Amino acid sequence: YQLDIMIGEGPAARSIKIDLPPFTLVGATTRAGLLTSPLRDRFGIVQRLEFYSVEELSRIVSRSASILGVTMEHEGAVEVARRSRGTPRIANRLLRRVRDFAEVKSDGRVSADVACRALDMLKVDSHGFDTMDRRLLLTIMEKFDGGPVGVESLAAAISEESGTLEDVIEPYLIQQGFMMRTPRGRVATRT
Repeated sequence: YQLDIMIGEGPAARSIKIDLPPFTLVGATTRAGLLTSPLRDRFGIVQRLEFYSVEELSRIVSRSASILGVTMEHEGAVEVARRSRGTPRIANRLLRRVRDFAEVKSDGRVSADVACRALDMLKVDSHGFDTMDRRLLLTIMEKFDGGPVGVESLAAAISEESGTLEDVIEPYLIQQGFMMRTPRGRVATRT
């Protein structure tokens, strides 16, 4: 393989070839639609990853707890996994906070009860929703009668950037069926 690099600009520009050993390029994105078609088409294998199940996540949480030296009961791992939005990164972040809680407010052992108390203190509910998720849903339901409401109005109502709503908060709410994006705006789907 060779990599062509242009040095300089205009008529003085020249190309340098750099030899590369064979390699495999792995790309990952949550925004595949923003990639150009020619770039996307150059990947030989395109896969879509799904969220982890509670069972898979509880195994990840148990393993991470072992690495961190945390005594974790199976039910405690399941509770952390259940509130982790199907994402190992979130599960591991919550595990560290639950561990801290268990060390300060308990005997250091993470049971289902300790995990529940810690996650309730962090305001992460049984659906994995945090304060911002609930705030967004309550705003749609209470200030906009369930919707539809435009993203800019919704962003102004909760003092948040519209990009943050679209990229960070809304996707999980939509996936879980609590909210819809319609041509007329956002609509809360469950009460």
